[in-house]
Amino acid sequence: MHRKTDTLLVIVALVALWEVLHWIVGSVALTSPADTLARAVELLGSATFWPHVAETGVALLYSLLLAVFGGLTIGIALGINRLAGEVAEPILVSLYSLPKITLYPVILLAFGLGLSAKVAFGTIHGIIPVIIFTMNAVRTIPPVMLRSARVMRLSPPQLVSTIILPAALPELVSGLRVGFSLTLLGVLIGEMFASQRGLGYLVMNAIGGHDVRTMMAVVLILATTAVLISAGLLHIDRRMHRRAS
Repeated sequence: MHRKTDTLLVIVALVALWEVLHWIVGSVALTSPADTLARAVELLGSATFWPHVAETGVALLYSLLLAVFGGLTIGIALGINRLAGEVAEPILVSLYSLPKITLYPVILLAFGLGLSAKVAFGTIHGIIPVIIFTMNAVRTIPPVMLRSARVMRLSPPQLVSTIILPAALPELVSGLRVGFSLTLLGVLIGEMFASQRGLGYLVMNAIGGHDVRTMMAVVLILATTAVLISAGLLHIDRRMHRRAS
């Protein structure tokens, strides 16, 4: 109950701050919450809006699949091999801190314009957090469990399915939560700079046409969707950690 009340208070405070900023800078720079919500409802009822949603959704789905499965595979391998993990971890952290936008010219040269470039850009944003979380999750598995697996001569698939994934699942969910947010960010940035469809393209097109109302409405829809999905993943994350403790 207290958590719901705190959440409601935060939302009210953010809306109030938004309204105050609107009074200060005016509609030329920032539309009001009510006007933005009205435009968002208009967009959601428009037939031309949903193809952009589908384009972003498809790119996000492909990017998440590549980031999650690629991150799990690499993270499990590095977690089992402690020496390789210790060598790779500082490299991964350095790559994680690198501004990904600097890689965009390389992505464009390699994949061209369109869906493949957005998927690649989303994947490189999301895969490294999944690798790091997975690697650290595997490291926390008691060594006796891994030695028991070797004694029982479990195959690699059996080792992963019966010991590693169940033991590391809480941390894997944490990695998925962080990876989702960054993957979505990567896809949207890709649509802003090298696409003619998608929600990121709509935002960039609205900025170019100085359509502040549409820009704010698309951002509101994106932010609401991302917050709801992240809140769901956070709820699952907390439940998994409570069960593990």
